[in-house]
Amino acid sequence: MGSENMGSLVSNFKLSSVVPATVTGENKVHELTHMDLAMKLHYIQGVYFFRREAVEGLSILNLKEPMFQCLDLYFTVSGRVRRSETGRPFIKCNDSGVRIVEADCDATIEEFLAMKDHCFHGSLVYNQVLGPDLAFSPLVIIQFTRFKCGGMSLGLSWAHVLGNAFSASAFINMWGQILSGQMPPKSLQTPNPVKAKFPPPSCEKSVSMKRVDPLGDDHWLTANDSNMETDYFPVTAKQLEHMVTNICADDKLAAKTSHFEVLSAVIWKYISETREDLGPRIVTVSTSHNRPWENEYPTNGRMVLSMVEADFSVAKADVSAVVELISQKIVEINNNNIGSVDEEMVENGNGEADFITYGANLTFVNLEETNIYGLELKGHWPVFANYTINGVGDEGVVLVLPGPTNGKGEEGGGHVGAVADGVTVSMVLPKNQLALLKSKLERDWNIV
Repeated sequence: MGSENMGSLVSNFKLSSVVPATVTGENKVHELTHMDLAMKLHYIQGVYFFRREAVEGLSILNLKEPMFQCLDLYFTVSGRVRRSETGRPFIKCNDSGVRIVEADCDATIEEFLAMKDHCFHGSLVYNQVLGPDLAFSPLVIIQFTRFKCGGMSLGLSWAHVLGNAFSASAFINMWGQILSGQMPPKSLQTPNPVKAKFPPPSCEKSVSMKRVDPLGDDHWLTANDSNMETDYFPVTAKQLEHMVTNICADDKLAAKTSHFEVLSAVIWKYISETREDLGPRIVTVSTSHNRPWENEYPTNGRMVLSMVEADFSVAKADVSAVVELISQKIVEINNNNIGSVDEEMVENGNGEADFITYGANLTFVNLEETNIYGLELKGHWPVFANYTINGVGDEGVVLVLPGPTNGKGEEGGGHVGAVADGVTVSMVLPKNQLALLKSKLERDWNIV
């Protein structure tokens, strides 16, 4: 079933807003870092699916009520973007709130997930763009979609300028904890910024970001030259071990190689093959320095951007050589300063210059440590959860997320101490490349 038909299954949209329970205070602002501004054209989109038992008896009022208290903690989430006298964007914490969307789906969760078209983020996550009137654009939109089976999905659209996927996941998990009756902390901790291990590369090497044409009229979403498509596939723990065993014949290499590195190497090689060895020779790797603490203010400060450059044909190389390249030749770009790009942002309009990070190069994002199965509703966890990114450049992005856990009962949801069965790989790539990539993965590894 095509994405247009999938979208037509979702209807009866109703919009409202939720604000913090108490007033944040006059003239409180949140200054945006250079890393925040480098992410301003990107949006994190998450979808969580719950069966009927998890949401039965929960009215929209029940779902909204914990959000008031949650927003007291996450007051920046309720703010709106403004510009200073110099033109630099900042967030005014004016308690304008988050947008709530209600919708209905004329299908069961099982039917929806069984569709060949996996672009369900377009219908279960409300399409969000900041601007053109920034003063009235919510930074976060949450969509509750009821299915005819009695289940529900929660779709989260989170402006990346607020923080990374770890922050987005922590925010929605906090809402779930309050809904379950847990006492929230009195306040959130301020995360410590990450310091780079290595000096920044030269200006010529600082290619993890791409400057784009000025968007004008504060419409924070860049256009693509390619027809981009979103898809995902699961890789079980057994399949991952099979890949590692077959690719890393050297036991020493296997012992120090992560699943993320193996998957990135395989996908990088296959995409190079689909492009007939025209690249990419350089890829960007996005990780998070240490596991972010729970109960932190949202931040992009823990993000670590790195670069891997191949001096050989990735398409013709053995996959093990690409794995070794990623694991041993990765170069960390000066995080939180971003080297010359950061300086250029300051020098050109005080943050007004526009950049993309995801998709400037083919970008691999390691989100295996995100607690996306930590969202609990009435003692139940999601039967499936997935994240993707909107606003991706033409080179595309690949996210590696935890897979469904060996959770409670027959639901396959998650709980503290549960073990994920492998990973979920979520991709945004040019449509023609995505189709060829999937066929190669199915042919060689039977994982699509």
